[in-house]
Formats: sequence, C-alpha cells, structure tokens
Amino acid sequence: MKFSQQATQSRRQQAVDQSIEIIRRRIDETGTKEPTIQREGQDRILVQLPGVDNPEHVKALLGRTAKLTFQLVDQSVSVEDARRGRLPPGSEILPAADEGHGRSSGAGAYVVKKRVMVGGDTLTDAQATFQNNEPVVSFKFDSVGAKRFGDVTRENVGKPFAIVLDNKVISAPVIREPILGGSGIISGSFTVQSASDLALLLRAGALPAPIQILEERSVGAELGADSIHAGTVASIVGVVLVIIFMVLFYGLFGIFADVALFFNLCLMLGALSLLGATLTLPGIAGIALTMGMAVDANVLIYERIKEELRSGRTILSSLEAGFTRAFGTILDSHVTTLVAGILLYWLGSGPVKGFAVTLSIGVLTSLFSAILVTRLQIVTWLRRYKPKVIPLT
Repeated sequence: MKFSQQATQSRRQQAVDQSIEIIRRRIDETGTKEPTIQREGQDRILVQLPGVDNPEHVKALLGRTAKLTFQLVDQSVSVEDARRGRLPPGSEILPAADEGHGRSSGAGAYVVKKRVMVGGDTLTDAQATFQNNEPVVSFKFDSVGAKRFGDVTRENVGKPFAIVLDNKVISAPVIREPILGGSGIISGSFTVQSASDLALLLRAGALPAPIQILEERSVGAELGADSIHAGTVASIVGVVLVIIFMVLFYGLFGIFADVALFFNLCLMLGALSLLGATLTLPGIAGIALTMGMAVDANVLIYERIKEELRSGRTILSSLEAGFTRAFGTILDSHVTTLVAGILLYWLGSGPVKGFAVTLSIGVLTSLFSAILVTRLQIVTWLRRYKPKVIPLT
C-alpha cells in the first residue's frame, strides 16, 4: 500500500504550513521581532529576520525538530552487551545529549524501550528556572498528558525514566514516587542559555519534519529604511509639538508633564529591550500613540485641577481632588485600550502582534508616569516653594 500522489502532496502542504507556525513561535514568541515567514515553492520556507545579532543561534533554534518523549530505560541489558548484538526486541540504544545541553551523570548512551510512554505533544507550558542554583526546565502537561504521566510513574516506581529530545537522552532520573500533579522538572548539565532554548522549543512544539537550512544571506538595512525614517521623523515631530503645547498651555505644570513623558518613553524602551524587540514601523506607531495617551492623562488632571480652583478650593485640596477625580476617567480609557491591545495580540500575527505588544506596554507605563511621576514632581515643588498660586489658571 502507498499514499496517492494527491494525498502525499496534501500531507506535504500541511507539514509546511505547520512548520511555518512553529518557526514563528520559536523566533518571535512575544511578537516583537516582526519576522517575515512565508512559503516559497512547494517545500521551502523563507525566513527574514531584522536586527539579528547571532544568526548561528537562530539557525540552531530552527534546525532542531524538538521532539520530546518520555521512555523507560531497559535495565535488562547493559549498553556494552546491547552493542555486541544482545539488544532486546523493542529496545534501542540512544546517545546522551551533549554537555551543556542537558547531559547528566556522564553516561554516553542508554538502552531505552522504543515505546513512548508520554509524548511532548501533551505539554502546555515549559519554563527555564533554577533548582539548587542549577538551570533546569520545568514543564506542565494538559489533562490527558497529566493522567498518562501519573499512571506511568505510579506503575514504574524505582525504575529510571529517560527524557529524550530528538533521539538523545537529556537525563534518566529514577522514579522515586508517583508524579500526579501534571508537572515536572528536566534537570541535567544545562547552561542558562540551553535551558531557555529548550523551554522555548518545547513551548513552540515539535516540527512535523526535520528542516534543512539551504541558504543564508545577510543584507543591509536599506529595505524599508525610508518608511522607518519617515515614521521616526513623524514621531519625533509629534512629540516635540506635544512638548511645546504643554509648556504653552500649562507653563510649569506642562514641564512636569513633559518630564513624565520622557520618563514614560524610557520605561517603554527599557521594557522593549528586555523583550529583545526590534523597533520597526508598527512599534514606532505604538510608541507615538502611547505618548499621546500619556499627555492626554495629564491634560485631564490639569483641567480638573483648574475646575477645582475656580470653585474656590485651596491649592492642596484642588490638587488632591484633581488627581482623585480624574483617575477614574484615565483608568477607564487605559483599560479599554489595554483590552484592545490584548485582543490584537491574541488574534493578530506579525506586525499586528508587534504593535499590540508596544501598545500594551505603553498603556501600563503611561498610566504609571502620568499619575505617579507627575504627582511626585508637583508634591516636591509644593513642599519646596510653598506657592500661593498655582500657574494653571
């Protein structure tokens, strides 16, 4: 029996489509790097990554199938005897993983049973963490995987359990007791980087077929440079106009708002840097939008303070009432924008996802800077100079 040509072609197309999505999750999990990933021909995938500093690391992430399995170690025969031709039926010899990628106990190979007890396709999460000051990878199963994992560990207490990644044994710990919580830890001779890479690969899922890198090119930043330049210039001009507007309309308090605006920008860029984001046109648009939101919050506060002053309140009570009563409106507008950003991130991909990340970060940082940073400056100014009149009216 064999598949028809149409069935084979359909299966190949499904594998390519699935590989594209898995590759996207591997190299752009947070949606901030904004790669171009598309089909090229029948069985090729084109990947374009802006701002890559370490292409070898990216190729290593793309080239690994990342098929994780849990298999029992066959203790009925030693590795040496198995290599002499005494390998039991239903078992196989698998090498240990390389040092720095999870190899444990110094073993060079293991005899494991071919039957897969639990597969990595039932994992729902994996994170790099530390245990006893050593990098490890924690994992969590879905309900089906948790039940299967619990049953296997319950029935094989006292036996070694091989954790296999791409036909290499990462570790083979002895099952001390049933593991019924649906989660566990993969330990071994990990480095921090290899533990993070493994967690990322497990979260993204295994490729349906091995990938061979056929060609690699490095090009300059000219592609799209005009658009990026225009977007950057437009954003800078917009921010400068906003700064001038705030100073002209609110004087000293406008300067306070501008300082908070600069603080907000620093927070946003710091958060994006932590995520390893590439600043592209959608990201610049998200930053420009959140700059406007940050100033809008200050405008609401200042206008509320002016109303309180006109009603005859004292300076301190006007400031307190202005911040307190404007906070509800500011919070509502920021929450609704954050919900929109979350939906864009959840439903979108590529540039849309990158814009959503930048927007969501900006919403949080602008709320912090507009309320706390601005208020701190005003309170400090009041305590130091004790003014009789607020320069707002």
